[in-house]
Amino acid sequence: MTYQEKNTEGFISNFIKSFWKFETFEKQCNYEILPDGFFDLIFEIKNGQITKVSLTGVWTNQIQVTIPKNTKLIGVRFKLISAEYIFKQSIKELKNTKTELPTTFWGFQNFDFNNFEKVTDSIIEKLQYGLKNLKEIDNRKFELFKILYEQKGEISIKELSQRIFWSNRQINRYFNSKFGFSLKTFCNILKCYSSLKHISKGNLFPENDYYDQAHFIKQIKQITGTTPSNLHLNKNDRFLQLTTIKAT
Repeated sequence: MTYQEKNTEGFISNFIKSFWKFETFEKQCNYEILPDGFFDLIFEIKNGQITKVSLTGVWTNQIQVTIPKNTKLIGVRFKLISAEYIFKQSIKELKNTKTELPTTFWGFQNFDFNNFEKVTDSIIEKLQYGLKNLKEIDNRKFELFKILYEQKGEISIKELSQRIFWSNRQINRYFNSKFGFSLKTFCNILKCYSSLKHISKGNLFPENDYYDQAHFIKQIKQITGTTPSNLHLNKNDRFLQLTTIKAT
């Protein structure tokens, strides 16, 4: 398989973390996907044409996936604020699952999916145009996600609430209604995901905001379904994100 990822820059990076391309060749690939705090729009491409479009929710636990041989996927990795301001919908019902969309979704079938750089630029241009025509973005929500992603979940709910002038109860109501889980769960997912790079290098001791080693192991296991040591071993390239960390 081959994997390529392109991070976004500028204003659009508040809504999209990255674009990615994944290709299989002579054999299918079986993986587990770990929670990362994002949701994806995924295009399956054959002969330069879109054959399937899927929208995922946010993963709160590990998910098993099988990618058939000779398959090309191009994905857009969205930050949670995009659910409201790009997709204009709650993705609560999509938690830990996905739904299929029309292959004509947003007119993307007219883009050149044979050229990764070109198609990502086209998607950014289209989405930026839509965002510029929004009447208003709630500044509390904008700051909420900006802080959470920058801090990688390492901030107390009390401090976050004080910084954005939004009560704990209101923030949690927003998270549960839009995404199907609490703010605390989201922070734990971000902290766990940011630990994967350290774990992939064999650093099995907490570098993030964990009380101690036991708490670190418990939290990682709760979200990924396994221990830091098993994640580091990554037998048979079982965990997709750990495999792609090496590829990028």
